[in-house]
Amino acid sequence: MKKAWSVFVKSMREQWRDPLGLSLSLAFAPVFVLLYYMIFPGGSTTIGVMILDQGQGSSPAVRQFAGALQDVRYASGNPMLIVTTGTDRAEAEKKLRDRQTDAVLVIPPDFDEAVRSGLKQKTTITFVGDLTNPRYSIAATLASSVLQQFAQSTAGLPVLIETKEETLGASATRSEFETYVPGLLVFAVIMIIFQAAMVIAREIEAGTLRRLQISDMTAFDFLLGVSGSQALIALASFGLTYLVALGLGFTSLGPWWVALLVTVLASVSIIGTGLIVASFSKTVTQAFLIANFPLGFYMFFSGSIFPMPRITLFTLFGHPIGPFELLPPTHAVTALNKVFTLGAGLGDVWFELAALGILSGIYFAIGVWLFHKNHLARN
Repeated sequence: MKKAWSVFVKSMREQWRDPLGLSLSLAFAPVFVLLYYMIFPGGSTTIGVMILDQGQGSSPAVRQFAGALQDVRYASGNPMLIVTTGTDRAEAEKKLRDRQTDAVLVIPPDFDEAVRSGLKQKTTITFVGDLTNPRYSIAATLASSVLQQFAQSTAGLPVLIETKEETLGASATRSEFETYVPGLLVFAVIMIIFQAAMVIAREIEAGTLRRLQISDMTAFDFLLGVSGSQALIALASFGLTYLVALGLGFTSLGPWWVALLVTVLASVSIIGTGLIVASFSKTVTQAFLIANFPLGFYMFFSGSIFPMPRITLFTLFGHPIGPFELLPPTHAVTALNKVFTLGAGLGDVWFELAALGILSGIYFAIGVWLFHKNHLARN
């Protein structure tokens, strides 16, 4: 640990001697927050709808309505809505929080009877959703349109089914800007991948690592020291980005220390990715160029910048697992959305924390092994 501390101090001094690089790393994500505050991109149209039947099982009318929702398709013929069914309200809201579905339609017990009567008696369907989820508004709009068409085909009148809307947490009070902040905070950590890779590549290019080959310092000692300095920078970037967001009106409903724990675990995975990049780099320029490859994956497929559709290969403890779940930032984005917008606590994000911890350990271990193999192994 003494040698790791020496490397940590050395790394921090070198970072301080490069104020331009350090400033750019810290300022990049806050600048994105400012840009998102002024200009917002559009949302995704890949959406899911869950029908929550409060009647006695799936009635013919509910099945007919579900079929009408499934018939909404793109011009290519692909379904626009992924329709699922359920009967448990708590489970349905959990799926909304985990973004396993985008809207829940609560069908009242009298729906089947109202349809059989030709909708001469009014019935009310409740739309439940997280308004910070950009796909919810699309889901609600499409479902409402299908619902009115269903009413017209059943009774011959355009509007006989009433609707009301219920929102999760404080999602109804969130501005559009606030919906993007959790992802941008994760993006602030993702940007450390350049620093983590280039700091180590600088040591390789300068020939410093050659001295390690004749000393008893291990790859773990060296990388632990460097990683400690990068973790501090990641936390500083997160903190600065968070303060900028607060100054622009962002608020959090959940405990800040849970968000901080998510950030720490996410930073370990990003630093581990930086170590992997450095393992294949001999110069700072190489490290910069190679780092763009994992950066692109993290930016575009984790949900930190753009909302991504859910691809499920299997489920684990009730959580869908797909290819994007192999990217640690995916879990960080989900966890921070729960904490900041829905007021989630530690128990509500245990799965995301566990996934982050496991993936971070794997990424870091691979980085250490590859670095030792490619740069420190004695011939």
